[in-house]
Amino acid sequence: MKPGTFTISLDFELLWGIFDKVGIRYKPEYFANTRRIIPLMLEKFANSGIQATWATVGMLFAENEEEWKAYQPDYLPSYRDKQYSAYEWVKKYGIRPEVHFAPELIRQIIDTPGQELGSHSFAHYYTLMRGQSPEQFRQDLKATQKIAQDKFGLGLDSLVFPRNHLNELYLKICLEEGYSYVRGNPRNWFWQETQNESFSKKLFRTADCFFSMGERTSFSWDELQPVPEEPLIIPASRILRPFYRNNHFMNGLRLKRIKNEMSYAAQNNEIYHLWWHPHNFGNDPVGAIQELDEIISHFLELKSLYGMESRNMKGVGLRHCEEALKPMKQSVLGIRD
Repeated sequence: MKPGTFTISLDFELLWGIFDKVGIRYKPEYFANTRRIIPLMLEKFANSGIQATWATVGMLFAENEEEWKAYQPDYLPSYRDKQYSAYEWVKKYGIRPEVHFAPELIRQIIDTPGQELGSHSFAHYYTLMRGQSPEQFRQDLKATQKIAQDKFGLGLDSLVFPRNHLNELYLKICLEEGYSYVRGNPRNWFWQETQNESFSKKLFRTADCFFSMGERTSFSWDELQPVPEEPLIIPASRILRPFYRNNHFMNGLRLKRIKNEMSYAAQNNEIYHLWWHPHNFGNDPVGAIQELDEIISHFLELKSLYGMESRNMKGVGLRHCEEALKPMKQSVLGIRD
């Protein structure tokens, strides 16, 4: 029986992830803190044997504006609402290297044991927004794979859809462009169709961080059901919300919920998939890192008590494929566990 598994995926995007929300109204120290916190996060992961998938916006791979332009796809997303286009944003406000490029951090991710460099699309592409097309999405994925191969000699295996806009009609394209693993949304109704937001969805998602508002968040290995000609969907369990400054009660509730969910997964040999944005640590880096330390310490305790493992998205996918192939191998070779 496979042990419980702790999976982490990170949406690494800097300003590319929120440009349509904030324009130029952001605090420079917010992203400066993010850039400083990532090496520390990587160090903590390495020291504790934590694996993670860093789903990275492809535009962050570029060194400068010239290289950024060189890797742009031929077909840009034609959203009806142009505010969602990274390309239109740059036309209006220009490139800002400190929040738009990070190749040195990507190199550190690659060089840290257990870390998988994944994709968050090239231009923080919204697959459920009106106006864009399947071919534009394909070109975006091609641009990401090309810059990853040219600059770092890597093909990317795991993909996280920006804003959790998982377009099931595009899954075949993902596999055709090299992505074998995709992060899915939690199963609860308030995480479905995230392009159609409502007050009730937001309310339930927020409340669920503190109290159980739906189904259990971890899932068994048997619940990973591959579909022919599509990547393996690895559902998310929980988002690690930003640390609440000067609110120890709310932070305590939120952290207790995560720990309890991790414990359940470890005790029942299930997968618990935690995710967040590195820039979520930007407002209060000290408090956020202390919280991460508690999560890591809890994982190490569960590893000692129950044999819980840490696997990134690719690691989960490979382990699942190994188990799926085991009966065939046993039949051919005439062996048993």
